[in-house]
Amino acid sequence: MTTSKRQYHITTFGCQMNKADSERMAGVLEEMGFEWCQDPNNADVILYNTCTIRDNAEQKVYSYLGRQAKRKHEQPDLTLIVAGCVAQQEGEALLRRVPELDLVMGPQHANRLKDLLESVFEGNQVVATEPVHIIEDITQPRRDSKVTAWVNVIYGCNERCTYCVVPNVRGVEQSRTPLAIRAEMEELGRQGYKEITLLGQNIDAYGRDLPGVTAEGRHLNNFTDLLYYVHDVPGIERLRFATSHPRYFTERLIQACAELPKVCKHFHIPFQSGDNELLKAMARGYTHEKYRRIIDTIRRYMPDASISADVIVGFPGETEAQFENTLKLVEDIGFDMLNTAAYSPRPGTPAALWDNQLSEEIKSDRLQRLNHLGNLKVAERSQRYFGRIEEVLVEDQNPKDQTQVMGRTGGNRLTFFSGNIKELQGQLVKVKITEVRPFSLTGEPVALMPVTQKLTSTL
Repeated sequence: MTTSKRQYHITTFGCQMNKADSERMAGVLEEMGFEWCQDPNNADVILYNTCTIRDNAEQKVYSYLGRQAKRKHEQPDLTLIVAGCVAQQEGEALLRRVPELDLVMGPQHANRLKDLLESVFEGNQVVATEPVHIIEDITQPRRDSKVTAWVNVIYGCNERCTYCVVPNVRGVEQSRTPLAIRAEMEELGRQGYKEITLLGQNIDAYGRDLPGVTAEGRHLNNFTDLLYYVHDVPGIERLRFATSHPRYFTERLIQACAELPKVCKHFHIPFQSGDNELLKAMARGYTHEKYRRIIDTIRRYMPDASISADVIVGFPGETEAQFENTLKLVEDIGFDMLNTAAYSPRPGTPAALWDNQLSEEIKSDRLQRLNHLGNLKVAERSQRYFGRIEEVLVEDQNPKDQTQVMGRTGGNRLTFFSGNIKELQGQLVKVKITEVRPFSLTGEPVALMPVTQKLTSTL
């Protein structure tokens, strides 16, 4: 089958893991001869990489699918794919609901897309959701950025939080070897990438499924050791990582982050609730007090560290007093960013079956109150940047102002300043901050920081 002039479109819902998977699948499609197109209505292959954490994201997928299913009746050669967590959760049931689908594939099958599509092109309707051992993927992803890149270090999750569907749809933890991770990073460094975000659904658990134990009783390969191992990769100027779990976040990891200059001083550590009884009901494995000790330790080693988190309101049985414990935690810590959500019952999770569900009105009210406080604290935290000189890694042009470029500080604050993107992309630039907003900054360039190599990627 000749695909040299055919086009594809991918719509991605959800987390950074999904974004990384989409880049890998885009790389597969381009190796097969497809070209990316922005308008899904012009595409010959449409792939929805889905998220099932929230019901509204899941329902949006079905809305998109409905429109494209109608189009397929007029264009039978259109190939429709649902990948990701909704695909894993629903499996063959998706085909019964949307019989126009050609391929349903779970997250663990992202690097098998070519084989699965070849079966589709032979006239088969394919469902790939069975558990698999994830093999090393040699596909070259189609990276959305020329400067920053995701690198998966661990797939799956062994936690059993009572509200979360992730272990059901992404499978058990599977860590990549340190050698494979470093090799991918070295290739990215050769291509001119400057910043790597190491990804895992529960990244602090990295290595506990790999063989070997140290004399001190630790796993031979853990996430702290991985940071030391990959820190000196040539060409890479910055390292980030996500997502952390408070159960496994150690002082040794905090010390490493303080000691290693390439590691950005930004930590995303979800706390989900500020109430110990609710944390126990969620099966999170830590307390309010332990979470506070983690943040206090981070700030003891790195006083200016940026802290972001996820939090849920309206979990089954949450009382007003328990919700106020969450508000108190937000008030006391003062987050630089807070991702908030009202509890949404997800299929296959224990909490979805409990009979103490809260009304949508209560959940909406609490979410509004939490967002109000969270935004106030974010705005307060942002004020500390005014007048400071920050190192900003230039990623792209400001789409709203062609005279400006944009990038992020080490603390992950989006920053705009005047400049030529052709000259500055991939550069670390010293910027004096002249304007602060809750979620972004504006400044004036002071001087260029030296970089190890020019940007050479043509992706």
